[in-house]
Amino acid sequence: MIQRREFLAAPVGGVTAALAGCTGGDGGEKAAILEETLTLTTTTSTYDTGLLDVVNAAFEDRYGVDVDAVALGTGAALETARSGDSDVVLVHARSLEDAFIREGYGVNRRDLMFNDFAVVGPEDDPAGIDGMDEVTAAFRAIAETESTFISRGDDSGTHAKELAIWDEAGVEPGGEWYRVAGSGMGEVLTQANQTPGYTLADRGSYRSHGSGLDISIRVEGPIEGGPELLANPYGIVAVNPAVHENVNYDLAMSYIGFITSRAGQEIIEEYTVGGEQLFFPESVSGDPNFQQYVPGDWTPDDE
Repeated sequence: MIQRREFLAAPVGGVTAALAGCTGGDGGEKAAILEETLTLTTTTSTYDTGLLDVVNAAFEDRYGVDVDAVALGTGAALETARSGDSDVVLVHARSLEDAFIREGYGVNRRDLMFNDFAVVGPEDDPAGIDGMDEVTAAFRAIAETESTFISRGDDSGTHAKELAIWDEAGVEPGGEWYRVAGSGMGEVLTQANQTPGYTLADRGSYRSHGSGLDISIRVEGPIEGGPELLANPYGIVAVNPAVHENVNYDLAMSYIGFITSRAGQEIIEEYTVGGEQLFFPESVSGDPNFQQYVPGDWTPDDE
């Protein structure tokens, strides 16, 4: 089900102007006033944690615009953009982002931030995976013991990561122990808590829902010294105006410029739930990663 939030900012003055490229980012003054709406499709993890409430409010205040944030799984968010119904996409599945760019639908991708995934499960830990160093070994143990596992099953970034782990573990999940929810992260965590069972969750979503859960982290991601396979990078991509003339490309690039500026990155870094940082910015760097702008496996020979 599509989740939608509209953040309405009172426009300041009556001048409407177009923005091009990136914002200045760090000044306190307001930039051009646009009385326009940016449509952002994004993941349930950025939406449910409340991070976008803060980021979008700051962007709206600076530019006098509205941000219409639509929370979907990564696959659905990108599909919406393919149809021309989104101006900019914020997701966390690089392989799906790469396909989106290669097909010509996305331009000017930027690395944005990261957190990680973790395997969470019940206190009695029937698969005996608590503290394992390798997530593939943990997944094999869950399958071998036929312990209940709740899958997102919704073509989200988390679902894509889960399938990649099963593949790396050499396991094809199925049977009564493997339950496909077809739901967002919050609902899946609730189901895993009630069953009880295991699931794969991004750290931000788990922490934002954690106070009401009895399930705990059993296998940590790389932020806490766990395997790199559980890394969870986020990227942001503008929809290509050459494919969809209706998209608001100028405003999309202004949003990308703002959220990847020092001011936007500070908002991400300072955002916490229960005193814990949920996301870690990576756009502002003295050693930039130029591969962020193109598909991850792109080389000059592809031209």
